Amino acid sequence: MTMTHALKTAMIFAAGRGERMRPLTDTCPKPLLEAGGKPLIVWQIERLAAAGIETVVINHAWLGEQIESALGDGSRWGVTLRYSAETSALETAGGIAQALPMIGDGVFIAVSGDIFCDFDYATLRAPADALQTQQEPGMHLVMVPNPPFHPAGDFALKNGTLALEGAPRYTFGNIGLYDTRMFRDLAPGTRRALTPYYRETIAAGRARGELYEGRWENVGTPAQLRTLDEELRTR
Repeated sequence: MTMTHALKTAMIFAAGRGERMRPLTDTCPKPLLEAGGKPLIVWQIERLAAAGIETVVINHAWLGEQIESALGDGSRWGVTLRYSAETSALETAGGIAQALPMIGDGVFIAVSGDIFCDFDYATLRAPADALQTQQEPGMHLVMVPNPPFHPAGDFALKNGTLALEGAPRYTFGNIGLYDTRMFRDLAPGTRRALTPYYRETIAAGRARGELYEGRWENVGTPAQLRTLDEELRTR
């Protein structure tokens, strides 16, 4: 059977207020904070573009007009940027439901706008193809070794399958593949987190995963941002 490799769309979550980053985020949305002379979200856009992603949907709420004016239509990175404006943040699942008309059908990548990583998004093509063939909507999550602030991890991962209980346990790296069918019943404008979707899909045995042990950081505080900035400038 010939695979079509239909993975063309990604969504970057950029609607959060960034409370732990205050006072920096009082006047600048968190994804536009710079490390290594470049906004955090631009590092992500560049990596997605390099992997052949054609459309990137960005949701925003806090200071969203700054995000749109800073990034524009995406042509400088060779992608099409589309913006899903939320008057107040709808959380992750709510953000996806609101943006579905822009995302389209099928399997897409979703990633947080405030992580920094060297992950190669092109490696998600094979798991995306596998998800496309499933009868029921599933997901594929990129897990990372447990950081010091989250020693117990989120889910167990064994032989590529995620489980709610068991070992070894890892932390969700805020990079995932999702099937849009999962969110069709969620009315646009509804506030809803993704956590119940993870638990339900994993419990049903429809969630796969992989362990990524490369450079990854959840940039949460001004101190973490400073450290990352210094590292990237000397890289």
